[in-house]
Amino acid sequence: MTMTLDRTAPRDLAAEHPARLSLTPKTTLAGQLDGAWWPYSRDLEAELPPLIAALDEPWGRVTRVTVNPTRWPVVPHTVAVAGRRLHVGWFTEQDPDKLILLSYTVGRWDLLVVPPETAPAAAARLMAAASIPGSVLTAGVLMADEAVVGRGIRDAVRREATWEDEGGAW
Repeated sequence: MTMTLDRTAPRDLAAEHPARLSLTPKTTLAGQLDGAWWPYSRDLEAELPPLIAALDEPWGRVTRVTVNPTRWPVVPHTVAVAGRRLHVGWFTEQDPDKLILLSYTVGRWDLLVVPPETAPAAAARLMAAASIPGSVLTAGVLMADEAVVGRGIRDAVRREATWEDEGGAW
């Protein structure tokens, strides 16, 4: 008997899928975040090219990215993006749930990084919350709030399932 395993690398998956982004609309209201990004994996070398390609038109040329290494197993010094090298830096002082993008000509953008393993409903809530113009909520606060909301939803579903299993009905 032979068995075939799908050994699709995260790099292959990221190249096939567009970046999952939610950006704050252009307004005069400055907030803590400029939007959210939901990568498919924790492989920065695979995930950054589609992200940067998606941001080139609305934001201009991104030249540098910084992350906190606690959420990324490998942080490369540079990543190949559209025939050029994107510099990647890391700072342990940076919020682990945030990605900072820098441009020589345009400035800086801060994105909430939604963990790749996040359920779609939770990711949608986080991406919407991070894209509110003028919001004072930081990446860490949004992630902590979502943990509480997610726990509440799971508890409610569990209580309802228990009630139904015990013979309760609407």
